[in-house]
Amino acid sequence: MAQQEWAYRIHGGEPVVGQISCLGAKNFATKAMVAALLADSPTELVNCPPIGDVAITRDMLVAIGASVDDEAGRLRIDPGDMRSSSVPIPDSGSNRIPILLLGTLLHRFAEVSVPVLGGCRIGERPVDFHLAAIEQFGGQVTTTREGYLARRTRRLRGTTITLPYPSVGATETCLFLGVLAQGRTVIANAAIEPEIIELITMLRAMGAVIFTSAGREIRIEGVERLNGTRMPILGDRIEAASWACLAGASDGEITVHGINPNNLGNFLAYFQQVGGGFELIDAETVRFFRRTRLSPAVVETDVYPGFSTDWQQPFAIMLTQAHGISIIHETVYENRFGYLAALNQLGANTQLTTHCLGGLPCRYRDKNHEHSAIIVGPTPLRADGNVITIPDLRAGLAYIIAAAIARGTSIIRGVHLLERGYGNVVPRLALMNLQIERIPCGSIL
Repeated sequence: MAQQEWAYRIHGGEPVVGQISCLGAKNFATKAMVAALLADSPTELVNCPPIGDVAITRDMLVAIGASVDDEAGRLRIDPGDMRSSSVPIPDSGSNRIPILLLGTLLHRFAEVSVPVLGGCRIGERPVDFHLAAIEQFGGQVTTTREGYLARRTRRLRGTTITLPYPSVGATETCLFLGVLAQGRTVIANAAIEPEIIELITMLRAMGAVIFTSAGREIRIEGVERLNGTRMPILGDRIEAASWACLAGASDGEITVHGINPNNLGNFLAYFQQVGGGFELIDAETVRFFRRTRLSPAVVETDVYPGFSTDWQQPFAIMLTQAHGISIIHETVYENRFGYLAALNQLGANTQLTTHCLGGLPCRYRDKNHEHSAIIVGPTPLRADGNVITIPDLRAGLAYIIAAAIARGTSIIRGVHLLERGYGNVVPRLALMNLQIERIPCGSIL
């Protein structure tokens, strides 16, 4: 029987007012689940979000023999009975966790195989950095028709790796390889996102010896074994920024709970620059609102501490309501603006160009990728019963913001992509004054 497809129906056009709690961060929860496999004893993860990617990762861990108990957002992961070193093919195409399992499981098994990678189609996300790292630690990697096969003949050895780009995923692979490798590992040009720092904290709690220093350098002294630990999942900074954009775009007021404002970094500066305001209620509560008439901005995405690529979609919705011409220069992924076509259908005035409209060094200069967006505002958005389909996970929440500020009723399809990264979206938003409901796609006329 075919699985039921769902859509969201949103009636917008009013300022969104209320309170909402951030769930645990998708970009840390799944990586913490992988890290738990490095231990000799069980790990407990607290505040795990009820999202698709956590469920997919849990199924992968269970398929290779790990025990995973899930009770109200608390995951207890015991790798003690893990017997299989082959991640099943059916999990291929769902998310990008398998490539992290490749190096992690190589500490326990002499041979590991994982399927080809999935995830959102937002641009090329090659695994070259991961595979090269495994080989530099002493493994051998073969590309097969089904995926990737890694082998080792002895314990992995520490090494010095300079990443060509501060990739989050490649940094995670190097951390997983280095903590149990023999000797010292140095990762230069590493990613330093809050989720990476949190992963380092978790690995330290498990017994890893990891030093960070000025610049982007991480030094690891390999240990013989790691223990399980208890680790809370930090609040999702991508989600929190999206709720802030919803407040700013709709001229509303939203109090966001469960987020450390220090992890929002430069987002707060850009939010204020365009006319947003915020008030710190306590250590993990922030109230967001529109302070003045929205002004245009030039935004360039970058690795942390720069403006996150996952913030640009909701921020673009807010910029459609700014008075003037705004620019977004995407330097992290080359194909991240697929959502703008549907936004124009709602009445936005946006245009793409292959030129680098900014001053940051950009890997896509002169490569004919449409990676800069021009947004002219303000433009009133009108739904008129439009049916729009989500192209990728992060764009999904941007569409919700667009539908919330558009007058009339919008239908959003493809919500399974959104729900891979965001849990309980409808009930949480419905606690505010937004009119939103989850409906079967078959009921759409």
